[in-house]
Amino acid sequence: MFHPEGKRTSEPTTFCPCSVAALSPATLLLRRGFAVPLSRMQRSLFWPLLTRRGFSTTVEKIVASVLFERLPVVIPKIDPVVYAFQEYSIRWQQQYRRKYPSEFLDKSNARGKGDYHIDYVPAPRITEADKNNDRRSLQRALDRRLYLLLNGNAYGAPSDKPVWHFPEKLYESEETLRKCAESALKSVLGDLAHTYFVGNAPMAHMVSGPSENILDSTSFKRFFFKSQVIATNKFRIGKCKDYVWVTKDELMEYFPEQAEFLNKMIIS
Repeated sequence: MFHPEGKRTSEPTTFCPCSVAALSPATLLLRRGFAVPLSRMQRSLFWPLLTRRGFSTTVEKIVASVLFERLPVVIPKIDPVVYAFQEYSIRWQQQYRRKYPSEFLDKSNARGKGDYHIDYVPAPRITEADKNNDRRSLQRALDRRLYLLLNGNAYGAPSDKPVWHFPEKLYESEETLRKCAESALKSVLGDLAHTYFVGNAPMAHMVSGPSENILDSTSFKRFFFKSQVIATNKFRIGKCKDYVWVTKDELMEYFPEQAEFLNKMIIS
């Protein structure tokens, strides 16, 4: 047998995989009769072999998450380069356009009976929610897409520590994953009267695996479904400690480690 501290014993040299697994996290390598601690790179190579041979009790569960978004309410501002090109195009067309007689273009004669003039004043793009940075309101960032985030217990997170996450539900006995995603959103909003799910298939998936130093743990495979706000600007959101409506740029502040994944999943 081999002593955990690397000493040679007089007993026959037999190898027991269970004894090696019991020495975790300091995984050992048997070399010429000695038990030598593995480096980080060596542990990364030997760990899949141990888990595939039945030394890990990792359980994989499926979670349906919902990317609930509010589409832009107003047209986004035109880029200065695009605006300059449009102005140039208008001036160029005016040089070669056909000139009509002034009598034909007289507004007083062209206007029919019963018509009246309305003074149109556009609504401001900057709302009170923008000025106060009220992220719980949908009346902000009117020219951007907003996404719903919840603060509370999430699958795979410590039970005593609330974290920011998307609406989600553990897949149990639903007919499809979309049904599971609908249940996740319904549990937060109360009903799905002002929602629209885009398609039946998920838009992306992410696997959150267990720590390499923990044998008995659970990994979660999240499938993301897209849903959109329809014909409303206010929801009664429950079953969470807090919630926010954030843009894509603000979303990265809550998930800095998953920024690359979210950038690929959320295109616009």
